[in-house]
Amino acid sequence: MDDRIHSSLSLQLRMVKKRRNNGRSKHNCGHTKNVRCNNCSRCVAKDKAVKRFIVRNIVDAASLRDMADASVYKSYEIPKVYYKQFWCVSCAIHHRIVRVRSSEGRRERMRPRRRFTRQQKK
Repeated sequence: MDDRIHSSLSLQLRMVKKRRNNGRSKHNCGHTKNVRCNNCSRCVAKDKAVKRFIVRNIVDAASLRDMADASVYKSYEIPKVYYKQFWCVSCAIHHRIVRVRSSEGRRERMRPRRRFTRQQKK
């Protein structure tokens, strides 16, 4: 008698699954290394962290024009800085790198459209 009641209660009290991948991209991986959050230095699993690859000019736009005017070379390409940022989920939400989505919105697996268009080089 007690076993039947217990098994029926366990079926009713099962936890709700919020995300299909449980918030991680570790499928059949076992263990992943930790990385540090770019903002708060929290240890985050590498597959759970929000990752962004940043490509920027070493010099800001105002100085870039001054350097181009003062340069001897006409077509000198100023080098860029390439670095990868890792954010914990709470900092990524706080800094609006990712947005909170509704339960229906979480089911959409397509990437959101880019807000800007890349300019083609001449």
